[in-house]
Amino acid sequence: MAESGEGLGTVPEHERILQEIESTDTACVGPTLRSVYDDQPNAHKKFMEKLDACIRNHDKEIEKMCNFHHQGFVDAITELLKVRTDAEKLKVQVTDTNRRFQDAGKEVILQTEDIIRCRIQQRNITTVVEKLQLCLPVLEMYSKLKEQMSTKRSVYDDQPNAHKKFMEKLDACIRNHDKEIEKMCNFHHQGFVDAITELLKVRTDAEKLKVILQTEDIIRCRIQQRNITTVVEKLQLCLPVLEMYSKLKEQMSTKRYYSALKTMEQLENVYFPRVSQYRFCQLMIENLPKLREDIKEISMSDLKDFLESIRKHSDKIGEKAMKQAQQQKTFSVLQKQTNIKFGKNTYINSGRIPAERNEIVLKHALEEEDENEEEVLTVQDLVDFSPVYRCLHIYSVLGDEETFENYYRKQRKKQARLVLQPQSNMHETVDGYRRYFTQIVGFFVVEDHILHVTQGLVTRAYTDELWNMALSKIIAVLRAHSSYCTDPDLILELKNLIVIFADTLQGYGFPVNRLFDLLFEIRDQYNETLLKKWAGVFRDIFEEDNYSPIPVVNEEEYKIVISKFPFQDLDLEKQSFPKKFPMSQSVPHIYIQVKEFIYASLKFSESLHRSSTEIDDMLRKSTNLLLTRTLSSCLLNLIRKPHIGLTELVQIIINTTHLEQACKYLEDFITNITNISQETIHTTRLYGLSTFKDARHAAEGEIYTKLNQKIDEFVQLADYDWTMSEPDGRASGYLIDLINFLRSIFQVFTHLPGKVAQTACMSACQHLSTSLMQMLLDSELKQISMGAIQQFNLDVIQCELFASSEPVPGFQGDTLQLAFIDLRQLLDLFMVWDWSTYLADYGQPASKYLRVNPNTALTLLEKMKDTSKKNNIFAQFRKNDRDKQKLIETVMKQLRSLVNGMSQHT
Repeated sequence: MAESGEGLGTVPEHERILQEIESTDTACVGPTLRSVYDDQPNAHKKFMEKLDACIRNHDKEIEKMCNFHHQGFVDAITELLKVRTDAEKLKVQVTDTNRRFQDAGKEVILQTEDIIRCRIQQRNITTVVEKLQLCLPVLEMYSKLKEQMSTKRSVYDDQPNAHKKFMEKLDACIRNHDKEIEKMCNFHHQGFVDAITELLKVRTDAEKLKVILQTEDIIRCRIQQRNITTVVEKLQLCLPVLEMYSKLKEQMSTKRYYSALKTMEQLENVYFPRVSQYRFCQLMIENLPKLREDIKEISMSDLKDFLESIRKHSDKIGEKAMKQAQQQKTFSVLQKQTNIKFGKNTYINSGRIPAERNEIVLKHALEEEDENEEEVLTVQDLVDFSPVYRCLHIYSVLGDEETFENYYRKQRKKQARLVLQPQSNMHETVDGYRRYFTQIVGFFVVEDHILHVTQGLVTRAYTDELWNMALSKIIAVLRAHSSYCTDPDLILELKNLIVIFADTLQGYGFPVNRLFDLLFEIRDQYNETLLKKWAGVFRDIFEEDNYSPIPVVNEEEYKIVISKFPFQDLDLEKQSFPKKFPMSQSVPHIYIQVKEFIYASLKFSESLHRSSTEIDDMLRKSTNLLLTRTLSSCLLNLIRKPHIGLTELVQIIINTTHLEQACKYLEDFITNITNISQETIHTTRLYGLSTFKDARHAAEGEIYTKLNQKIDEFVQLADYDWTMSEPDGRASGYLIDLINFLRSIFQVFTHLPGKVAQTACMSACQHLSTSLMQMLLDSELKQISMGAIQQFNLDVIQCELFASSEPVPGFQGDTLQLAFIDLRQLLDLFMVWDWSTYLADYGQPASKYLRVNPNTALTLLEKMKDTSKKNNIFAQFRKNDRDKQKLIETVMKQLRSLVNGMSQHT
């Protein structure tokens, strides 16, 4: 108690240290940790356990936080990856657009350069034209001259020396032409000067015109450039919209509906207002509501598929959850039992409780847990919850979250009703119950996961309401189906399933106290089936028993019997082999089966979250039912069976005596297996004393009954000649056989308690006396001779000799002979014919014939009286002594008066 108090005192200290560690800088945590080792010698182990518990709590919180933000984190990463791809595409597109703009600008530059070259060529052409306009007249004249010269050359060809004349003539002509030209030039000189002046003026205007034309080209280029810039700006506005809309289409095609809705919001809030004046934008805006409806329908379809999937796979989810809970429970329970085994002696007086098998089971459990450690699966590993998350996010974005929540809860309630509906033959096999439980566990594990990873879709109030509804249905179903179970093994497996089922759901935060209350109802039924099963076991044991003491021929056989049954007898130990135990083979078998029943009852009491005292009390109550109802009933039925003889009944009494003595060992056995202190005051004790005492009394009564029946069988063999005149001189044969039988029987009774044997002997003598008396007074017996009376007296003398021989020790004086006193006084009265004494002393305490009833004497006297012609006995009396006949009549008359007086007095 001191250690426990000290341990309780360290818990707040450990919590303070943990808080200080969490709130202290890492560099200053050393002194805090040192205080753990300075307080108590073993405080660091408890601190480590507390630290592990704190770490597990933080791990659970981190896991819950990660589960809560997991989907958003995954979506964000996915969006970033997609944005990265889109950014690369945008970069490529911008680079390509820039290149195309540069290419387009190059064409404009080339065209501009072409225009400049064209303008230069035009200007050169104009200059050339102007020059040609000046030169053309000269050239024309020179051509004319050439022509004339060619005409004049013929002169040289026609006449010799004619060229001189021609030259002269030509020179004259030239001089004339020169004069004419000079005249003409003089005449046109001013016009030429004016023309040149005009040409110079036109040149200036041409240059101005050239500048004007170039300006117009530049303006057109500027307009084109401005238009191109405007187009580029508008394209820069439209391209993101088109890209976002293309992204939306891609998201729709890849079923990324939540991202598509986010893209729609961006389009509506950011991009569409920029390009709302364009017709394509209006078409996009008109198309968005339809896309939203499509997303709602598709996401709802995915949700329906998800609901159908978890309905089909809920049993697998539940199976995994129950298996993990069972492994954890088995490990903790067996480890606790192992610790208890090392701290408490597990031996009792007559045998050892097999606690070592717990160690073996623990070893196998640890090995199995190590093998399955890497195979632990969570509900996220078994079920893809992304459709629920997507649908919830989609409806949240659409502002219709309430509709989604109502639909989800409605569908899950329908599924809950289907899951809670059992199969009609569920009670026939444990697999039927297992499927039922795994489906329910899978259902609520999913709901618990939805509760913790979503906000508002499933609330604690909703799950509590759903669980309470389910719990009421589960209890009603189990109560109805378990009532059909008649196999205790099946009920035990059902109990184990219910415990695992309750522990699993309790681990998820669901209250399961009502299930444990139901287990107490099922425990009563389990005990009833155990009682029925053990009734058959006891019947088989009784059927196989030979009802004779157990013989042993050596020490090994002796130890085998002692190991099965707690028997102690110093006298028997001192005897040499071979020797016999007083009980028969059924006693150790029954003792072993009672212990097996206690084990079987204990199996049901395990894992019920009850204290050892409560379990001990339950075991004692169930054992009492086994002893007082089942074993007692089997013993009584055995005792009443017709084929059970006196020897078997005697052995049964001996067996019950030893079983009664073994009850204290059974109490010690229960105390040891429940780890209850011997000093604990038990409110429930084993009722073996009353059970076996009642069975013993029934066996004793049956002994008396069967002994009397056996006596009746012998008496029925009596064959008296009631009309004989003289006795045979020896007792009847049937009576001699009866007495020999009684002697042998009473020899067997020496193993019985003294009072039982004495009571049986007294009962037998009294019954024999009564049977002989009834034989004399039989209404069908009409006449009896004195010789028959004398023969009858010889038989009674044999009975008295048997009683005086003390067949059973313990009787005082002639107590046993008093059983025949009625017959003795009646026979003495008739054989001595002492009627005067009888009549004179009648009613006196000291009367010699006090036990002779007047009615009995009258009946027997009437049988001896000659009432018919065939009466030869009284005929002789009438002939020989008529006075005696008158005396008989007088006696009969007085006897009748006594009988009448007795009746009036009564």
